[in-house]
Amino acid sequence: MVRENITVLENKHILLGVTGSIAVYKAVDLASKLTQAGAHVTVIMTEAAQHFVSPLTFESVTGHPAYTNLWRSGSGELPTHITHIGLGEDTDLLVIAPATANTLAKLAAGLADDLLSITVLAARCPVIIAPAMDGAMYEHPATQSNLATLRGRDIIVIDPEEGRFASGMIGRGRLPETPTLMGHIRRVLGRQGSLHGRRVIVTAGGTQEALDPVRYLTNRSTGKQGYALAQAALDAGADVTLISATSALPTPIGATLVPVTSAQEMLAAVEASVPGADVLIMAAAVADFRPAVIAERKIKKGADENQKLTIELVRNPDILLTVKRLRQETGWPRVTIGFAAESEDLEENARAKLEAKGLDLIVANDITAPDAGFAADTNRVILLDRRGRRQALELASKMRISEAIISRAAALLGREA
Repeated sequence: MVRENITVLENKHILLGVTGSIAVYKAVDLASKLTQAGAHVTVIMTEAAQHFVSPLTFESVTGHPAYTNLWRSGSGELPTHITHIGLGEDTDLLVIAPATANTLAKLAAGLADDLLSITVLAARCPVIIAPAMDGAMYEHPATQSNLATLRGRDIIVIDPEEGRFASGMIGRGRLPETPTLMGHIRRVLGRQGSLHGRRVIVTAGGTQEALDPVRYLTNRSTGKQGYALAQAALDAGADVTLISATSALPTPIGATLVPVTSAQEMLAAVEASVPGADVLIMAAAVADFRPAVIAERKIKKGADENQKLTIELVRNPDILLTVKRLRQETGWPRVTIGFAAESEDLEENARAKLEAKGLDLIVANDITAPDAGFAADTNRVILLDRRGRRQALELASKMRISEAIISRAAALLGREA
């Protein structure tokens, strides 16, 4: 399968500073993944970093020169005496990962004695720093003071994680894994997007309705589409609340996660989040029914092979109808988007739901298609709005589908303004 570019990273110019830490191997992976996602990555290495990995390694994964010296241009493309200015031109983001304690101290003091430090001083783009060092070094008051100084200059600091170090000690100071670093980079690059300053609520996953202490009723939803929607909204600059009934997927960096289990819990979370929200996207597959009684103990099977079990079900509250009422009373959320997962009469049933629930837009998908809908990484949907317009989205990744939905949400908000 061909790797898909990430829209918010596509054609972005990213300057990656690499310093002398054992975590340099993660920087190689980060440079590779950013390049595969469509970004143009140029690497600056300190002298210490070159003791762990060669510049050729970064050149191989990025297709661009790796710069190592303030006094000469590795590629010959930039004039020697203004290399640091040339590298900073047209750069969308400067990332230093890993950033050692020594590098933090130099940057906090405003020193400029190598290509990386002088480029940071000359840069006019956002700067992200990801510290990586021994736990005691990270916790030292000097390091913490330097980090506070850098944060005060609007430099974005990605906090290190806890784990085992090369020394065998355990503590906080490990460089986060590539997906986490990528998430922070996406968050910064997308923060001025079409949903900048907007609050977006996304629900995801299939709710679970308890039958006894160990069993529950649910559906085939994995939450993939909802999580992709949350990420697409973050890429567009939104403040995202993700109300999720699944714990199997990593939370997109920057989203506020509200974990829920049942339909009733999801309803309560939605009601609490809706005031002041600009967009609500109900991507969750909410159970229509739940057991009337939850057994206090595990339901046991008897010796009789012909034993039957009857479970009485009662209706769950309709979240979208509740939101429709709240919207009529308060005006929030400004835009409501729902999903219709249907096995027959797709557009007819979706259109009826659009009208009944007072939606601005509904996403209709055929759950009988083997390459779309529940559990799949791809989807094909039809977008229907209250003005009668129809937009068919052909088979694509759930991320691409989500980007199209978020684009429509931004357009709907524009009409509401």
